[in-house]
Order: sequence, then C-alpha cells, then structure tokens
Amino acid sequence: MLRELRARTGLSLAALAERTTYSKSSWERYLNGKSLPPRQAVQDLCRVANEPNGRLLALWEIAESDASGRAAVVAPAAEVPRQQLQEAPQPPEAWGPRDRRRGLMVVLASVYILLVGGVALVLFLLPARDTAEDEPRSASVPYSLAPQCNGAACEGRDPMRLMCGIGPETLTTYRTATGAHVELRYSEKCGASWARAWGTRIGDRVEVTAGGPTHDVHIRDKDNTETYAYTEMAEARPGSTVRTCFRPAAGDGEKECFEARVGEAATTTRP
Repeated sequence: MLRELRARTGLSLAALAERTTYSKSSWERYLNGKSLPPRQAVQDLCRVANEPNGRLLALWEIAESDASGRAAVVAPAAEVPRQQLQEAPQPPEAWGPRDRRRGLMVVLASVYILLVGGVALVLFLLPARDTAEDEPRSASVPYSLAPQCNGAACEGRDPMRLMCGIGPETLTTYRTATGAHVELRYSEKCGASWARAWGTRIGDRVEVTAGGPTHDVHIRDKDNTETYAYTEMAEARPGSTVRTCFRPAAGDGEKECFEARVGEAATTTRP
C-alpha cells in the first residue's frame, strides 16, 4: 500500500527524500519490504500524498506488533481422542463449580477475540479518519491539507509542498514533438498556475509564466524522467493567460510553446 501511495504522488525516491526526513536509501528499503518503516515515515508519506493516515497506521500497528513478537499467537487445539468425541457432553446442570468457571472463561475469551477482530476489521475497511492531531508534525511538509499560500505568496514556490496540488484544474494538455506531455494546471484556492510534464528526457526543460516571472524545471537525471516534473507556481486569476514552453534536450530541437486562459474549458493541444 505504501508503494501504491508513492506511485500516486509521482515522486521519485530522491524527491520523496527531499520532502521527508528519511533518505532515498531508507525509502528504498521501506517500499521494497526490506525493513519496517518507522511510524513517522508512514505519516510523512501520507501527508505528501494528501492521504488520511488512519488506515495505513492501523496496518502499521499490525505489522509492527507482528515484527516485534507482541502479536498474540493462538495455540493449536489439542487433539481430542476419538473415544472422547463419541461421549455425550454433560448438561450444564451437571457441571461442578470448577466446570462452570472454566466454561465462563471460554465464553469470555471467545467474546474478547470477536471484539478485537471486529475492531481490527473496522479499522481496515471503513474510510479512515485522520485523528492524529496531537502527533508530531514533520518540519519538511505542512501537516494541514489546506492551501498554504495564495496569489502573490505562491509565486515561485512548490505547488506540492504548499498543498496547491489538491484537486487542481487542468487548463490544457500538450504533446511535444519528442513525445513528452506537458499540462498547465491551475488551483483556484491558491490563485496560482504551474506546468507539469512526464515522458521527458534528461536535459529537457519546461517553463511557465502568467505575465510575471518565468519559472522552470530542468530534467536532470533518470529519476526525473520516470515521474512527474513540476515547475514552480506563477500567480494567476480567472481571465489570466498562462503560457508554457518546452525546450527539448536535443540542441537542434525547436522550442514549443502554448498557452491557456484561466476559466476556459480544458483543451488538448498538439504540435
């Protein structure tokens, strides 16, 4: 489930390490099942992915309990001789005090097991709620799911770290001559726009502007080519024209630019 969550973020292991307090090699071990991640690592990944952490923390509790040996082990039932199975059980009226106490303990144990199993099942199946308000927060990523900036305050800043990437609009999608895809994204709550790209090559560059400063992202290594690459944000409002340009790594490749207006229906553009 952690692997699926990381894939949903579109982040490479290096990018994930930048947004949390855990290294790239640590995340590699956690996501490949080589070692159990700390509880805080699970919380951090949930925050980066904008995922309530209740269900994953419940699963972590089970995994940690099993790994530490604290999980309850049910002993196999003793084999009952066939002759004893054929004997008719005694009615409760014939039980002595010791038998009654033993029967009561069996009933209580059964009820306890059912209750524990039911609680575990509810935690796993029901939609999780984030109830960890009093738990320590990571300094690298804001805990709140609300946008952390608006308008001019978002200019030149990371849309993912500031929670502007939650439910943004896609203004337009463009496929470049090299096969890369570029999208213009807009967050009404943040009053800002940015570009994201995928299917890129090392050396590609994507730029975005909304009439002010130009912000870009440079594809520097293989990790960047295997996930989404985001530019920083540009302040934008309804009616603003947002422009993005794609510069391919090849020296003879042509610069490809396109634009969209905030508030208009999303479009798909081709070279």
